[in-house]
Amino acid sequence: MASTNPAETSGSGSGEAYNDNGTANGPALPALFGPPSSSSSSRSISARSDRSSSSSITLTSNPRAPQSIPSSSSTSTLGSGGIVHLSHVEASTSRNGGSSWYHRLGFRSRFASAIRLPSHSSRSTLSSAESENAQERHQRGQDSSRPPYLGQEATGGPSAMEAALRVAQLKEESIEANAAAPVRSTDGLFKAACSTDLLFLIDTTGSMGSYIDAAKNQMKSIVDDITEAFFKEADLRIGVVSYKDHGDTGHLQYLDFTSDADHVRSFISDLRASGGNDIPEDVLGGIHQALNLSWTHQSRLIIHIADAPPHGRHLHDLDSDTYPRAGGEPHHLTHEPLLKQMIRLNINYALLRINLSTDRMAYNWFQAYAVTSPDCKLLPGNRFHNQSVEVSEAFHGGYRGGSRRGIKAPQFEESELGTSYSALRHLVVKSVTTSASRTASRIMSSASPSPSSSSSSLTAPVPYKPVTAAARATKAKVLRKLGLELTAIKEDNLLNELDEEEDDVAVEAAPPRWSSPGWLNTTLRVEAFSTATLTLTPTTLNDMMDSDAAIAITTTDLTLHKRSQPFAQGAMRTASYARTAASTSRLVVKSFKREGKELAHLADDMRVQALCKAFALEFNALAGTPPLDFVVATCLKPKYGGSSEGCMSLEPFLDGTYVKYNNNSGYVNDEAPGDTFHEAAQAFSHFSFERSRGRFLVADLQGVGGILTDPAVHTRDRERFKLADTNLGEAGFKFFFATHTCNQVCERLALKSEGGMMSSGEWVWRESWELGEGEGMVCCSNKMCGRIVKEGEARRAEELEGFSWCQTCWPQLESSLAKVTCTAEGEHHEFDASKFFYESQAQTLPDKCPQHKGTEEVHLGYGVVSFRSLS
Repeated sequence: MASTNPAETSGSGSGEAYNDNGTANGPALPALFGPPSSSSSSRSISARSDRSSSSSITLTSNPRAPQSIPSSSSTSTLGSGGIVHLSHVEASTSRNGGSSWYHRLGFRSRFASAIRLPSHSSRSTLSSAESENAQERHQRGQDSSRPPYLGQEATGGPSAMEAALRVAQLKEESIEANAAAPVRSTDGLFKAACSTDLLFLIDTTGSMGSYIDAAKNQMKSIVDDITEAFFKEADLRIGVVSYKDHGDTGHLQYLDFTSDADHVRSFISDLRASGGNDIPEDVLGGIHQALNLSWTHQSRLIIHIADAPPHGRHLHDLDSDTYPRAGGEPHHLTHEPLLKQMIRLNINYALLRINLSTDRMAYNWFQAYAVTSPDCKLLPGNRFHNQSVEVSEAFHGGYRGGSRRGIKAPQFEESELGTSYSALRHLVVKSVTTSASRTASRIMSSASPSPSSSSSSLTAPVPYKPVTAAARATKAKVLRKLGLELTAIKEDNLLNELDEEEDDVAVEAAPPRWSSPGWLNTTLRVEAFSTATLTLTPTTLNDMMDSDAAIAITTTDLTLHKRSQPFAQGAMRTASYARTAASTSRLVVKSFKREGKELAHLADDMRVQALCKAFALEFNALAGTPPLDFVVATCLKPKYGGSSEGCMSLEPFLDGTYVKYNNNSGYVNDEAPGDTFHEAAQAFSHFSFERSRGRFLVADLQGVGGILTDPAVHTRDRERFKLADTNLGEAGFKFFFATHTCNQVCERLALKSEGGMMSSGEWVWRESWELGEGEGMVCCSNKMCGRIVKEGEARRAEELEGFSWCQTCWPQLESSLAKVTCTAEGEHHEFDASKFFYESQAQTLPDKCPQHKGTEEVHLGYGVVSFRSLS
């Protein structure tokens, strides 16, 4: 008899039966899968009660099966209260009756229905049902006609009623969590984040006359562009600091912040380009003066226009310098304290590079900001660009677009101005919108300090990258240069972000060893909740946009083998390599470091990703671009313990380089134009808004090779996805359109909405969304994979009609075949069943062969429910 130990048959513990990429190759798929539940087989549930006549509900996963709807009398049999939502439901009743019960639930999908359970009873009923079924399973496990382990494996999952009650309990918890959660108001967030103090720091020595004129002539256009970019909602104050060199007439001149653009223009008009002794200028004196202005708004930005570096040989590579020693200028200023003060004040810094003489200065500024911000950038043409990449890698693993510490930190960025005076306007406006996006992220992060309200995208584990000795040396060198010895970091308020290291856990830097026996050295037994596999129909997306009820949830028990030590961590979560007992697919378990989200919150995140995948199915069919996809999230609850403790999430492992395309507050990755998916990702966010006619907008797009994870969905309805902290509502719409520029994919989709319509509120939409006649897209039928594949590339088996499989999951159908002993009375016999198939469908391995379909009874507080096995 073939072994049924997961470590022996599935490779989850040993990996010996599989190659290193997690797949198994073999001959054509045999016609032996045990009883596939997605064909014509069904499970019948009948309920009896002393209070009314019996009725029955038949569950089937065959979408072609006919449907009849239970009458209202069958509802009263089970009482009123929590609702169990089940996927692909065929309901029948012994009474004649209408379908009002079905429609009253607000279902729009024709493949979904519900069972009503007694109010506030699902927890106690579930406990009773689990207890009695556990006793029955234990008794079966003692059956001497088969090995005990096989008996436990075959019947160790929840019964149909247990599964229904679990989903009912989750539904009840979701209702309670939503009721308890206050309506999240983002009113005023957009204005608070975008209202800006903008400071022009200008070198006004003799060589700078043309740039002074450009600033003066373009000031009105700059103000107008910023005002329009923020839909006339933001307040803008502008200040100016002019600096020359020591001893020059008008050495330092300044205008404190004002909202009067004409006053600013007049002040700049009075500046004269003159002076300048040696090449270095009094940059530090100018910065010192800038820090003493009346900074008020939360979004703060210095635009530095200069063609010469500061004094001090450590800040330039010039031959001549009147004050070559650090601190040797008449004011005795040094750059480190000034930069630390700017960072404390959350001042973003944009240097507009004119020539290479400022390269070393820019690199020093970069190092100071890069300690806390992963998003600092030097131009590729800067002579120290390669060193800047090493610094970023050392502190942040090269990850951009928000990290566990950097999201609150201001940013330094170098942009090319050169001799193109006309570029000034564009660079200033771009820098202002970027500053506003970072400010929004900081405001949201500060407003949500608790683990349970932490943004999923902000707490996503940083992708695995080995921490090399060279990286550690670079980090230590930068800290020493800034006067921030490692032992003193905790005492410096500048680095309060690094205080989070107190919550850090040890992560392993070694690459994964999926094929090494015993490498996944921890076993977890969990209750798993996943969404139903999506099928693209003309109504799929509409149904899911209309109601969460159309996003069906199923549950099963899983045995997970995971690595005890995580490979990555975020501010609130860790990520560990994992596999399930019946699969070789590579997975990631995300666990909270401290008290984390409740199951209801994770389920809301799971629904968000399911809706995003539905958007992606249509987008891929319409856009004609390389397909985008979203990973499937599965919620996990330990088999023992409360639902609010130890809840985790499970996702496919993405192997490769993470790219963040945008975030939920207007950030756009402008370094990824050559990326195959860059334009598609930006257009997808726009598409989601237009396709939903302004009800939803999917943002916070990041992932590997077009497979995205941890998205955010902004909603116009404040009650929708209320538990998702990344949902900024209409403020999220504004952040997106403040920085979005339509590209050729937007044009190909004929998207008509644009940011300018935000102010008027008069939107124009594309009216028709007929799916094209080209090759369609399907989702892999594995509920824990769900990968979108082209229909022509999907793998199918005649024995499993209606199922589609990706290239990774397909071989596992055969490689996980196991001999199962039938538990029916009579002569001992076995049948073949694919462990992977049943696990992929959130079902337990059957314990009876197709010829011995049996019935089981579950005793509940309100009657006896019997059901026929799915076999």
